[in-house]
Amino acid sequence: MQPESASIRFLFRTYEGSIDRQTWRTGTLVLAAILIPLTLIWLALAPATHRDLSRPELLDARALFAFVYLVVFTFAVILIAVCWTNLSAKRFRAVGRSGAFAGLLPFAALIDGAAHWFQPRAPDVFPDWALMIFDGVLAAVALWSFYELGLANPAATGPK
Repeated sequence: MQPESASIRFLFRTYEGSIDRQTWRTGTLVLAAILIPLTLIWLALAPATHRDLSRPELLDARALFAFVYLVVFTFAVILIAVCWTNLSAKRFRAVGRSGAFAGLLPFAALIDGAAHWFQPRAPDVFPDWALMIFDGVLAAVALWSFYELGLANPAATGPK
């Protein structure tokens, strides 16, 4: 990888190009360093969204703040998923696979999240044991992606 290609625009905003294993690891760690604190904040705020509607309060400031943060958090998660897809497409291309494989992990994560959201709302048609199937597929895709991009093919740096 050439030094000028390590810019944020190249790594996260464009789909073209190829990168080495260390650059992919560094970019993934940067995205994780952003996502993990945002997720921890959401986990702390999430209980405020479960509000008893029988209370006569017109406005619950904690619930309002939690829902506003949820909008910001959702936008950030989607943006991070797009950045990771762009980063991973470059690495998949470097190891000789189609860059389209980069979308597999974010897609699996979004489907798994949708299943976890849907199951409590329709337990009669979607039993809780079915969530283990979605979780297993997500885990398998994540393990394969991280192995393929971060551990396997150390010398692959893309087309010469």
